[in-house]
Amino acid sequence: MNPGRPATGGSTTTAVLGALAGAVLLVMVLVVAFPDWFAPYPPERTDLRAVLEGPSAAHPLGTDQLGRDVLSRLVDGARLSVLIAAAATAVGVLGGALIGLLSAAAGTRVDSLLMRAVDVLLAFPELLLALLVVAVLGSGAVNTALAIGIAAIPNYARLVRGQALVVLRSDYVEAARMLGVAPARYLVRHVLPNVSGPVVVLASIGTGTALITASGLSLFGLGPRPPQADWGAMVADGKDFLQLAWWVSVTPGAAIVLVVVVMTLVGRGLQMRVLR
Repeated sequence: MNPGRPATGGSTTTAVLGALAGAVLLVMVLVVAFPDWFAPYPPERTDLRAVLEGPSAAHPLGTDQLGRDVLSRLVDGARLSVLIAAAATAVGVLGGALIGLLSAAAGTRVDSLLMRAVDVLLAFPELLLALLVVAVLGSGAVNTALAIGIAAIPNYARLVRGQALVVLRSDYVEAARMLGVAPARYLVRHVLPNVSGPVVVLASIGTGTALITASGLSLFGLGPRPPQADWGAMVADGKDFLQLAWWVSVTPGAAIVLVVVVMTLVGRGLQMRVLR
C-alpha cells in the first residue's frame, strides 16, 4: 500500500451504503405518503378462500390467517408504524432539549436535581419505561407514541446538556451575557443551533429504536388497537403460524429490520458530516 495515497476504500463503501440507504428511505417515504400506489388490495379485505396462501402472482407476499393480502397490510402498516416512531422521536427530542437546556443554564442545584432524575430513568430500559407509561395512559397509537417519546427523553436530555455546557462557555455567549441579553434569547439564538447537529444524528438512530419499541409494544398487545395495521401487530398475528405460513410474521419483521438498518446508516452518515 502506498503511504502517500489516501485510503479511499472506507469512504467509498460509506458513500455506497449511504446512497442505498437514501434510496430505501425515499421509497419508504413514498410508501407512507402514497400507499395506494403500492397496495394491490384494500388492507382489511378478507378472502376465506385464500387463507394462508403462499407468495404468488395474485399475492406477492402471501395472505394471512383471514385471507388478507400481506403486502397490502404491510404498506398500510408502514404509515402507522413510521408515524408512531417519528412522533415518538419528536416528543423525545423536544422534551430532552427542554430539560437539557434548562439543566445547563439554570445553575448547580437545578442541574443536579434534573440530572439525578434523568439518571434514575436511564437505569431502566426504554421498553420497560414505555410499558409503564402505556400502563398509565392506556393503549392506542397516540399513547404508544407518547410512551416511547417519554422513555427516550433522558437520552436527549443528557446529550443536549453536555453540548450546551460547552457552548455556554464560549466567548460569544459570554459576550451576550455581558451585553445583558436575556438567557432565553441567547439559549434559543446561540446555544440551541449549536447543539442541533448531534441531536439530529441521535434522532436519526433513535427513530429506528422507537420503531423497535413500538413493535415490541404491539407484540404484547399494547400498541394501536385493531383493526389498525402496524408491523408489530402483524408479527404477533403470525407467530402461531410460523411453521405453516412463515411469511405472515417474517415479512413485517424483515421490514422492521430494514428500516432500522436504514435509519442507522443515515445517522452514521450524518455523524460523519457533523464531525468534519
